[in-house]
Amino acid sequence: MTQFFIDLGMDAGWAAFVAAISGILLIALPLMLAVAMIIYVDRKVWAAINLRRGPNVVGPFGLLQSFADGLKVFLQETIIPSGANKGIFLLAPIITFTVALLAWAVIPFDAGVVLADINVGLLYILAISSLSVYGVTMSGWASNSKYPFFSAMRAAAQMISYEVSIGFILVCVVLYAGTFNLSDIVEGQRGHGFGIVNGYWFNLLLFPMWVVFFISSLAETQRVPFDLTEAESELVAGYQTEYSSMSFALFWLGEYANILLMCSLNTLLFFGGWLPPLNIDLIPWFDIPGIVWFLLKTFFFFFMFSWVMATVPRYRYDQLMRLGWKVFLPMSLIFVVLTSGWLMFTRYGGAA
Repeated sequence: MTQFFIDLGMDAGWAAFVAAISGILLIALPLMLAVAMIIYVDRKVWAAINLRRGPNVVGPFGLLQSFADGLKVFLQETIIPSGANKGIFLLAPIITFTVALLAWAVIPFDAGVVLADINVGLLYILAISSLSVYGVTMSGWASNSKYPFFSAMRAAAQMISYEVSIGFILVCVVLYAGTFNLSDIVEGQRGHGFGIVNGYWFNLLLFPMWVVFFISSLAETQRVPFDLTEAESELVAGYQTEYSSMSFALFWLGEYANILLMCSLNTLLFFGGWLPPLNIDLIPWFDIPGIVWFLLKTFFFFFMFSWVMATVPRYRYDQLMRLGWKVFLPMSLIFVVLTSGWLMFTRYGGAA
C-alpha cells in the first residue's frame, strides 16, 4: 500500500504514514459495521431458538435495528454519578474499546492481508487481551457503587483465570506450528490431516485443546453460561451499570469486538484460517477467495456462541472458577507435556 501512495507522487515518509492510517481504517470501519450486524444476528438467533421473531421492524427484516439503537444511545445524556471519580470513570470505556480494536492489528484475513505481520503475533494478542482487565476494573472502581465493583472483581478474576489455560493451549499450537506468527500458523495447518484436512482440529492431541479453547473463549468474553458479571439475581447488572449514552456503547462495542476476535482465533489456530476445509483439487475450493473462507468460519463460531447463549443455563461462580483452575488448567498442562513428548519422538526422533 505504501508503494501505491509513492506512485501517486507522495514522499516516502508521508506515503508510509497514509498507508498505515488507511490500513487501520480498512480494519476498524468494517469491524464496527460487523459489530452492528452481529448484534442483530445474535438477537435473531436467540429469538429463533426461543421461537420468537426478534428484531423485525426497523428496516427490511429489522436489519437497521442496531443502527437505531446506536442513534438512541448517541442522543442520550451522559450521566456521571456525583460520587464517581470522573477522570477514571470516563477513561475506562475508552480503554476497553481501544484495547478491543488494537488486537485486530495482527489478525490475518488472507495470505498477506494483515496490518502488522509480526513474528510474535500470538504473544501480541495475549498481551493486548490481558490489558482489557484494566478497563473493566477501572469502570467498577470509579463508579463508587458496590454492585459495579463486585461485578468488576468477578470479571477480572474470571478473565485472568481463563487466560492461564488459554496460554497453555496456545503453547500446544505453537509447538506444532513452530512459530508465533499467525500467518505461518495457518499455513502450518495446510493438509495437516493426512494431507487432506486443513486444520489442527483434526489432530487427536489438539482437538481436545480446541474444545477447551472454545469454552475458555466464552468465559474470557463473559458470555453465557459464564456471564456471572451480569447475574441479575445477585447484581443490579454489570460493571457498566452506572454508565449511559456513548460511554455505555463503547463497552458494548468493545465486548462484541472481543467476541469476534475470539471467533477469529478459533478459526486461525484450529480451523485453517483462510484455507478451505479440504486440501484437494477435485472440488474448486481454491477458486473462492481466502477472506471468504475466513469470514464464513468466523461467522460459524459466532453462531455457536449465540447458540450456547440461548440454550445453556448460567453457572454458579464457584463452578466457573473450579472449571478454570481445577479442570482446564491441569488438563492444558497435561496436553502441553503430551504434545511436546509426541513431537520430540516423532518430529525430532527422540533427540534431547
